[in-house]
Amino acid sequence: MITKEDISKDFQDKIKAIDGGICAVSNLKTAGVRDGKYGVSLILSPDSDVAGVFTSNKVTAAPVDYTKRIIEGGKISAIVANSGNANCFTGDLGVLDCENTVKTTSKLLNINKDEIATASTGVIGRKMPMDIITKLINKASQRLENSQDASIDAAKAIMTTDTVYKESAVEVTLENGNIVKIGGICKGTGMIAPNMGTMLCFIATDAKTDQKTLKKILIKSVDDSFNMVVVDGDESTNDTVLLFANGKSNNSVINTNNNNNTNNINNINNDDNIDKNFQEGLNILCKDLAKQMAKDGEGASKFLEVEVSGAKTKYDAQIVARSVVKSSLVKTAVFGGDPNWGRIVMAIGYSSASMDPNNVTVAISSENDLVYLVLDGEVLAFEGTDNLKIAEELMKNKEIKISIDLNKGKNNAVAYGCDLTYDYVKINAEYTT
Repeated sequence: MITKEDISKDFQDKIKAIDGGICAVSNLKTAGVRDGKYGVSLILSPDSDVAGVFTSNKVTAAPVDYTKRIIEGGKISAIVANSGNANCFTGDLGVLDCENTVKTTSKLLNINKDEIATASTGVIGRKMPMDIITKLINKASQRLENSQDASIDAAKAIMTTDTVYKESAVEVTLENGNIVKIGGICKGTGMIAPNMGTMLCFIATDAKTDQKTLKKILIKSVDDSFNMVVVDGDESTNDTVLLFANGKSNNSVINTNNNNNTNNINNINNDDNIDKNFQEGLNILCKDLAKQMAKDGEGASKFLEVEVSGAKTKYDAQIVARSVVKSSLVKTAVFGGDPNWGRIVMAIGYSSASMDPNNVTVAISSENDLVYLVLDGEVLAFEGTDNLKIAEELMKNKEIKISIDLNKGKNNAVAYGCDLTYDYVKINAEYTT
């Protein structure tokens, strides 16, 4: 849940968390149904501009390839997503199953199949149970509505090993005073690594824009949110994030005051023309969903946040944050309540970022308490010190933050993750059985 602390002071009067999930957006309907481990979500948003970001894995699922082609046209009207089967590494049959999923949805919703995106999540390398999926699409098509419950049902239907559904929504006052809404649902708990993870995320807005602008906005938000989540370091074959805009508010996210042609929404030459409040609103929503995924990591008992400051470049800040949050040794230390600063410094060192061990600062905190383990290269948490005792107490909490100052520049980044537990091994050892 987005809190006041998640919104910087510069935007607290411009962005606020609201209820409704993806259905906070008007002129959008959704539904979700399940049958055991299988589920189907439908999202109906007629004639929406769309942009997407997908897995960078060279092994891609049939629905990823299909949706990439579909959104090249710039518009979609519906999304059909299933859980329980990834429809990946399934050959020509998988492609046919993907096409039949869309054809079924097209017939039931009376929408051209070229306006329907699709996504799947679940076990890789297994044939789609089309009899079950088809029945679920039929059932979901009869339940489409715009409501909080419908958003929750859609979020639940795409869950796999998730233990909680994930949704978020914000209301944004644009720089010109107009108001738009952004809402989203997502799933993901395991096979989560940079370049997204085994995640599906669908985000809607009633703002008015075009595909080119949406793409710029989405890439920025994904880079600082979903690409900064690490649960286990494995990268999925099915990652899909779609951002679509139905324009029903009639309020543009392009700041025409910075544009010579105020009547042309497509005339966007640089990022300065994108409404900063909208970009920040999407950033906040995506970070909220990313943190929800990290907190629900497979088998997780603790949430881990790694904040890096003082980096020479933005890239350095990001790779250090990800290096620490993905380290199995750091993650197991967090599980065991061990403030092992040596493992943290080790992970900083192999990140390839510009750093000097003699100037690094490392601290851990939980709630309102903070303690330094290393300050400007000097170790403060040797055995028997008060710093170590305080650190050991803080490590017992459910949410842990590691703060790192590289003292190399002015760039920063935050990564999100969780501990690595016995239950993670159990869940994945028994995943297909």
